[in-house]
Amino acid sequence: MAAQNHRLSRRALSIQPSATLAVDARAKALAAAGRAIVNFGVGEPDFRTPPAASEAGLEAIREGFTRYTPTAGIGPLREAICEKLSRDNGLDYSPDQIVVSTGAKQSLYNAFQVLCEVGDEVLIPSPYWVTYPEQVRLAGGVPVCVETDESRGYRLDPEALEAAVTPRTRLLVVNSPNNPTGAVYPREDVEAVAEFVLRHDLYLISDEIYERLVYHGAVHVSPAALSPEVKRRTVVVNGASKAYAMTGWRVGYAAAELPVARAMADLQGHVTSNASSVGQKALLGALRGDAAAVEAMVVEFQARRDYMVRRLQEMPGLTVPEPAGAFYVFPSLPGLYGRELAGKLIRDGGDLAMVLLEEAGVAVVPGAAFGRPDAVRLSYATSMDDIERGLDRMEEVLRKGLG
Repeated sequence: MAAQNHRLSRRALSIQPSATLAVDARAKALAAAGRAIVNFGVGEPDFRTPPAASEAGLEAIREGFTRYTPTAGIGPLREAICEKLSRDNGLDYSPDQIVVSTGAKQSLYNAFQVLCEVGDEVLIPSPYWVTYPEQVRLAGGVPVCVETDESRGYRLDPEALEAAVTPRTRLLVVNSPNNPTGAVYPREDVEAVAEFVLRHDLYLISDEIYERLVYHGAVHVSPAALSPEVKRRTVVVNGASKAYAMTGWRVGYAAAELPVARAMADLQGHVTSNASSVGQKALLGALRGDAAAVEAMVVEFQARRDYMVRRLQEMPGLTVPEPAGAFYVFPSLPGLYGRELAGKLIRDGGDLAMVLLEEAGVAVVPGAAFGRPDAVRLSYATSMDDIERGLDRMEEVLRKGLG
């Protein structure tokens, strides 16, 4: 029988697999083969879902709440999201401006799909989360990366934005606290972004999924809260995964002006329909439950962050900006270029990641996945025991290789 030809669309062929999930899969495969792997690769809290969320989900199952819901989400959850946005972010939305989706990733996908025309340019500060450029391309848009400077803690530079904008620019994406750098934009940076958006007549997508994970006095500022004019041009994206350790529940949401929210809901109706009914009830429980579990998680993350940053800053060959939020550290490796570790020449973060995985059993993500080949990303969303063990192994490889 002749081999079958699978003719895939250009769209399918252009998609790049998620490097973060690929590293996680390789680390798990090595672990399954008997290797003792410390995985700093994946961005997933290692804490249990808060009891209020889990109990609400179990109650939904017991009550048989397992049918379709309205596409944009159940009314009580959208009301609770409005309460949360008002209480935590100073934002005034009505329930019909909220669209609940299958994770914040789908919320972002919906937003790009309804706001991008073919050929529209979308400004994306770099380093960036791996999914932004791919979703822009899927919407027919053109991702335009705007470099941020390590010396400024990877905060967005208004002058770099001005240099990147063209008549075809349609959207700007901001992510604060940031994945992969952990940067948190202070109010003056957010105000500069808002002024830029208004002056150039752009839309703004504000990915705020890490908003609760800020440390040592850092404060998250939602750009939509700055003025009604900015709010009208902003899609706020958030969800359950990070703050509530609910990655597997797959519930996220977006808040936007009514025409945009309706378009996103209409699109979703032809893609996934509603988010999980049980997941929606669980997020409702989380939003209206005791915040103690979230607060305890933030305290633990801060302790891990402090330890990881200190240890990495003591290692040879690395430059380590101090992150103010999320649960990542993003060191660059200026002192390793052209050197050999375990017999392998280090030319970029990908080479270092391979050496660490194969020689030390430590999984990190190459910075090229985030638009910065000269770095690697480490997640401290794992136990302190694993962090200590993994950093010990990493330091041993670096010190042995660099003498």
